[in-house]
Amino acid sequence: MKINIFKPLSFLLFFAFLVACSTKRDTFMARNSHALSTKYNILYNGQVGLDKGVLVVNANSDDDFWQLLPVEKMQIVEDFTSTTKPKNTDFELAETKATKAIQKHSMNIGGKEKNSQIDEAYLMLGKARYYDQRFVPALDAFNYILYKYPNSSRIYEAKIWREKTNMRLGNDALVIKNVSKLLEDHEVKKQVFADANALLAASFLNMEEKDSAVAKIKLAIEFTKVNQERARYRFVLGQLYQELGYKDSAVTSYQAVIDMNRKAERKFVIQAHAKKAELFDSQSGDSVSFLKTFNKLIQDRENRPYKDLIFHQMAVFQDKENNQKTALDFYNASLRTNSKDTYLVASNYRNIGNMYFRNAEYPAAAKYYDSTLVKLNNKTREFVKIQKIRSNLDEVILYEALAKRNDSILNVVAMNSADRMAYFEKYIVALQEKDEIKRLLEEKNKAKQENIARNNTASSAAPASIQESGNPARKSPITPPAMASVSSQQTVSAFYFYNPTTVAFGKLEFKKIWGDRNLNGNWRVAAGNANVTTIDSLDVDKQSSEKEADSNKIVEQYTTDYYLKQLPTAQIELDSIRKERNFAYYQLGIIYKEKFKENNLAINKLEQLLQQDPEEKLVLPAMYNLYKLYQITDLNKAETMQKKISAQFPDSRYAQIINNTNPDAISENETPESVYNKWYKVFQQEQFVMVLENADVLINQFSGDEIVSKFELLKANTIGKLKGVTAYKNALQFVADNYPNSEEGKNAVQILRDQIPFLEKMDFNTVETNNWKILYKVGKKEDKDTKALEEKIKKFFKENNFQELSYSYDFYNEKESFITIHGLNSAVFANNIVAKIQLDKSAESKQTSIVVSNQNYKVIQIKKNLDAYLALKRQ
Repeated sequence: MKINIFKPLSFLLFFAFLVACSTKRDTFMARNSHALSTKYNILYNGQVGLDKGVLVVNANSDDDFWQLLPVEKMQIVEDFTSTTKPKNTDFELAETKATKAIQKHSMNIGGKEKNSQIDEAYLMLGKARYYDQRFVPALDAFNYILYKYPNSSRIYEAKIWREKTNMRLGNDALVIKNVSKLLEDHEVKKQVFADANALLAASFLNMEEKDSAVAKIKLAIEFTKVNQERARYRFVLGQLYQELGYKDSAVTSYQAVIDMNRKAERKFVIQAHAKKAELFDSQSGDSVSFLKTFNKLIQDRENRPYKDLIFHQMAVFQDKENNQKTALDFYNASLRTNSKDTYLVASNYRNIGNMYFRNAEYPAAAKYYDSTLVKLNNKTREFVKIQKIRSNLDEVILYEALAKRNDSILNVVAMNSADRMAYFEKYIVALQEKDEIKRLLEEKNKAKQENIARNNTASSAAPASIQESGNPARKSPITPPAMASVSSQQTVSAFYFYNPTTVAFGKLEFKKIWGDRNLNGNWRVAAGNANVTTIDSLDVDKQSSEKEADSNKIVEQYTTDYYLKQLPTAQIELDSIRKERNFAYYQLGIIYKEKFKENNLAINKLEQLLQQDPEEKLVLPAMYNLYKLYQITDLNKAETMQKKISAQFPDSRYAQIINNTNPDAISENETPESVYNKWYKVFQQEQFVMVLENADVLINQFSGDEIVSKFELLKANTIGKLKGVTAYKNALQFVADNYPNSEEGKNAVQILRDQIPFLEKMDFNTVETNNWKILYKVGKKEDKDTKALEEKIKKFFKENNFQELSYSYDFYNEKESFITIHGLNSAVFANNIVAKIQLDKSAESKQTSIVVSNQNYKVIQIKKNLDAYLALKRQ
């Protein structure tokens, strides 16, 4: 019997291999077999997944070059829906492979790891979690390497990754401390040194220490071996220099990015050109070189994806050079690229809006500002600023239109009859041309639609046999333009006679030069154009008569009488128009001065106002505002205006302000708001006399500050409390006229419109009521007589147990007040109480009593007309 020894031998060899490769035995074969299997099988596949995931993260992390770029490209995504499970399948694969390597091939024998690839597995595990933005689990993985593998060849890299994770968790101070110590204590590889300094720069930026960040990022640029990182760091360095105000250094950094050319991503090169353009000084810079560079960028086909930015920067350059038409063309070219950069689009709209605003074309500016707000983030300061400008433009548009309309009316009214006729005749000619072009265009469009309809009918009626199977019907090469297909009709042609607007314009120009000409030979010769009675000429006459009949329907709009009869002639109407125009000019001057800081526009409007003989109430405020504006633009004019105000209005408050008379200092430590709040509390405590005595001092003290309008309204309310509705109305009108654009001015206008008419209509009445009061006229609360009367009333209430009755000390005017008894249900009851109080002789008092209904008491307090009430009672 033959025995096969190879079977048991192979079994024994396989068993010996398994024993030798056990994770529990520290042998040469075991260590190397597990290391090779970990590195070239499990970790290789994990690294493929990790690299793929990093590419996806970088692709999804769009850099915002309008802001300071982060040193590391990866952006944080605030997503708290899942904090333990991977969110990216590629990182999940890398994490799974790293975990598998640790679980199956870890050789932890005697407290030491014998598999040299396990630290690599933990590093991959930490990176996968880091890029998946699960920073706490990532920190655990990196800390485990530092704890269990202190002699790892990747120990410094692991430390850097741990600190990167700490930075993402907001521990910037700890990062700076740990990384600085690492670099002091150990000599690391160049790339690790670069990564460490980049990390320090990022942490310093998070802590707003930009100078320190500049020093560290320079080191990162010098030692990194990765070109994409070098380009990014140089761009960030340029941005930091730009924010710190070092323009030359910023330009140098951006130029370094440009010089990298294809070693850097194309977007960094183009953005570096754009940043250099932002820093370009048109006064001292080489404009020819600038234009040459950007024209070359435009012509380069490789830059097509970035034309939106290139056109924008060219537009900004032309805008600074005051070439507005060219700038507008480039802004529109940038918009036509359908850019995905929403802030760039918003910037284009904003800059176009600014151009129209500077040219006083406010309706157009408002439209572009609206488009800007749609594209801007509504949580930014810029959004709030433009929104405020846009809301203010509503007022500008309103008053500019009002001023323009009224100026036009007044100018036409001021013309003599001949000039007026010529003015309207010129307008009528322009109107006729416009209407004729519109009519011809409508006829052309109508004919075009009829032609399309005929073609559609003919196409649907054509037999199927003349069309090739499976192909659309082909148009005959001799088909005239009018018989083109629907799709070709809808295509705009560049041929002159296919453009209805140019055809209509051409007809009008021909008619202007040659008049009516018949279609025959020698048409240039007038004699050759004698009318010949033919069928065609009869048709022409018929059409002409029809057109004439149609024109007769609107003939009124083409006559000067139609417009002349609409002109105002009554002096009262003209005065009203002039007054409205002057108020619009004043409002525009104040808006430009206070809200837009457009001093030249404000000066222009206010100077025009003073030349138009405005009503008296606008003269002094206009002069004072011009004085304030001249102090900024022309000191000589300011001095002249100061003298004029002092001479014409010597006793006015404005004269006191500009001449520094009666200045009462307020502590420098007190802000305008705190001073106003203090005096408003005094007003609430009903110390009206004190508030009124100090109001003018406070207004003079804070002249030119926005808080002045608040003090003015407080003064007006105090006047109302002390002097009645008539004085209150005048004071509110002053606030409305002088501070029309402030909230207080608008509140004053609303009170004047809604409340004052109601208060003025209030009058005494004799309607029966069950609410009466007893009034005692007294002086100040501290006066001896006032205190005596008060004690007398208190004693009376106590002795008679009148719990339903009460009394109060009420202001009436600067000199007099009332002690008022409340809770009386009839006049008879009130007179009985008066009689009983008079019987008490224990406390002598000289005041006389007045019985009044609650409604009439309101009228007395509102109109301050007690004497009128007493006279009415005596009748």
